[in-house]
Amino acid sequence: MRAVRIVVEIALTGVTEEKEVAFDELKRRQRIRMAEGYLELLLSFPEKWRLDPSNRDRLARRALDCLHDIGTTDRNKGHVEFLRGQALRVMELFQDAILPLRRAASFDPENLHVYLALGWCFKRIGRLDLAIQALEEAMEFAAEDGILHYNLACYFSLAGNKSQAIQYLTQAFELDPNYRDMVAAEPDFDPIREDPEFQSMLSVSV
Repeated sequence: MRAVRIVVEIALTGVTEEKEVAFDELKRRQRIRMAEGYLELLLSFPEKWRLDPSNRDRLARRALDCLHDIGTTDRNKGHVEFLRGQALRVMELFQDAILPLRRAASFDPENLHVYLALGWCFKRIGRLDLAIQALEEAMEFAAEDGILHYNLACYFSLAGNKSQAIQYLTQAFELDPNYRDMVAAEPDFDPIREDPEFQSMLSVSV
């Protein structure tokens, strides 16, 4: 409604610098919301209904088109870069996604979702060391979030560091016991699944 009011005011009284700035900001917000909508649609599909790559990439590119040459303010720079990174991540362009996600982290250094996305991308380009580093940085402000501990456990397991994997997984269970239900189907724990210490940890009742 505000956009309509501004358009009407411009039509009736002419363009002023203030109105032009306000209208540009409204258009920017609209494009950001459109990009968010495309990404929400893509990320909301259950695994069994996942879109085929061509349709997935078509929607992700629409999100990127919404963000192209959008211009930013200090308030939304981090969010716009995060959306760009997410669109590239959805397209499985993990290497390409890292730069906008790093920028997002620099603009919004306490956004856990940015660090989780960075970890996801680093893992898939074979840089477990950087995936772990990204999540350890997030521990400085989100140490009470179970997903952070769970993902670190996954990455340390894949890296062959059993003790760290068990430590973080134990902490994830303490923060949210529901993570116990995810371990059986989690392939990241296959490298240590048969380890007696790992089995013992899983057998502890809560």
